[in-house]
Amino acid sequence: MNVVRAEAIPTPRLDLLPLRVQHAEEMAVVLSDPALHAFIGGVPDTLEELRARYRRITAGSPDPGVSWLNWVVRAREGGRLAGTVQATVGPGPVAEAEVAWVVGTPWQGRGFASEAARALVGWLGRRPDVAVVVAHVHPAHHASAAVASAAGLVPSGEVREDGEARWVLDVSGGRGRSGS
Repeated sequence: MNVVRAEAIPTPRLDLLPLRVQHAEEMAVVLSDPALHAFIGGVPDTLEELRARYRRITAGSPDPGVSWLNWVVRAREGGRLAGTVQATVGPGPVAEAEVAWVVGTPWQGRGFASEAARALVGWLGRRPDVAVVVAHVHPAHHASAAVASAAGLVPSGEVREDGEARWVLDVSGGRGRSGS
């Protein structure tokens, strides 16, 4: 599989922009609410920690067969960053893409996460080398489950050791994938 690169993805209200280290300052504020970690654990990164993380992410995966794709979500109205979406595209001729999203607390409840996730899944679905899109959702995180559903993913019935449910969507359209 070739390395997949993030590119700008427009939606009716949002722009998904490839992540840059320079986004860290604004994103540190967007991601500063400890409530955003209720289901994933941890605490918000400091500005310096976020800059360091963004440097690692934008350098790309150390595995040449894996693509790390990361976007910031910018609300067109007001031009402010509101969250992130990401996809890790695994190795293989027809791969699985694991997706995730987060929208800052002030922007929640407006459908931004669903709009961004739908755009991301649609973009991945147009890639000939992506067969399946996967998300892992904590069973008590109803808002994230609603986002996964809005993006077309369905619960697979599988649960990881950490208790998160695996949600999946086959985007291959029968393009000869070898099961996932």
